[in-house]
Amino acid sequence: MIKIRLFEPQDAEQLAQLFHETVRAINIHDYSCSQVRAWAPDDIHFRNWVEACSSRFTYVADDRGVIAGFGELEPHGHIDCFYCHKDYQHCGVGRQIYQAIEAKAFELSVNRLFVEASITAKPFFQRMGFAVVKEQTVSCRDETFVNYVMEKLLEKVA
Repeated sequence: MIKIRLFEPQDAEQLAQLFHETVRAINIHDYSCSQVRAWAPDDIHFRNWVEACSSRFTYVADDRGVIAGFGELEPHGHIDCFYCHKDYQHCGVGRQIYQAIEAKAFELSVNRLFVEASITAKPFFQRMGFAVVKEQTVSCRDETFVNYVMEKLLEKVA
């Protein structure tokens, strides 16, 4: 039974590992080896996971102690990291995390969610109702990547 909950500092190591493994196992289908190595460097602590995840609304999909995915919402509506564990792809985990993020956005009176989605994540966000604003090329650790600025306007429910 997967439970969606907010990030706790003790989740940081699993999140770092999940990010690294997922980018290298899943995103490799859409990006080159050098791109995924730049995106998910060998040093999985390239980012201060506790600090980053604590500074926003980070929702974790907890499958009896195994983190199946996570997504980060910043208070102004930006979705930053959003990843499902490589072993939990296509089984509804992402949808559950997204629903928690959207519910929090409504609670915060955010009227627009936006994300820079990878080629890999673009179809998922489209299924969640996002539209592509533009394709862009971004740089990360001396590699360039194509991704998509996407947005979803949230309508108030009467």
